[in-house]
Amino acid sequence: MMPAEDRGNSRGFISGVAHPEALVGPKPSMPLGKRAWFGFSWVALGTFLAGLNRLKIRGAEHVPPGGGVLLAANHLSLVDTLLIPWANIAKVRLEVVWAPAKAELFDIPIINHLIASWGAFPVQRGGRDVRAMRRLVELMRREKVMLFPEGTRSADGWLGRGNRVVGKLIYLARPTVIPTAILGTDRLLAKGRLMPRLFSKLEVRFGPALDLERYYAAEDTKATAEAIISFVMRSIARLRGEEAMWLKRFPA
Repeated sequence: MMPAEDRGNSRGFISGVAHPEALVGPKPSMPLGKRAWFGFSWVALGTFLAGLNRLKIRGAEHVPPGGGVLLAANHLSLVDTLLIPWANIAKVRLEVVWAPAKAELFDIPIINHLIASWGAFPVQRGGRDVRAMRRLVELMRREKVMLFPEGTRSADGWLGRGNRVVGKLIYLARPTVIPTAILGTDRLLAKGRLMPRLFSKLEVRFGPALDLERYYAAEDTKATAEAIISFVMRSIARLRGEEAMWLKRFPA
């Protein structure tokens, strides 16, 4: 259950959320120029996400700083790719959150530089990108990574089944998996829309780390990967308040 206290409300973010330079705790090594860029882009992006919309961030206390962490989230909009790293910087620590992104996004001027500077890297669609998969496993072992297990944006707003390949990657890398629920970004920038609908109600919910030890103790099979991703997706559905509907759509 989420805490009753609304500690994650980011409305009026300049005064209500610490600037990344002011966050407590040890900071990762980052060149001064990149740190300055992160500070500038964090404020600029925050003006859009939390200043021109109604954004709440809940459960950030569940997200450990540093590496070996996977933020596994549902996917509603292109905005999600920037929203989760922004929330992590706002509430956890100034650090890169790595994420695979479809290669087509890197053909869009401005967007390509922005998402790349925040940790996104291109993945080819329509086939198995073996190099990207190997990179993901290595990153999940030592860095903080964001993944959308559905593999694509939801067409109807409901959470999908999840890709078994992600379950396999989790099995190989064995990171701390934090289920992450995103709400409202499909209203802010729906699939196929070019202009955002400002003053949308947005929310990011981070859940407690998942206990996957029983799956890690199992044999490396398709069934194990399927069980892992099913558990992860069900946890995301629970955070979104739609667990019963998800189980009805995708019975075990």
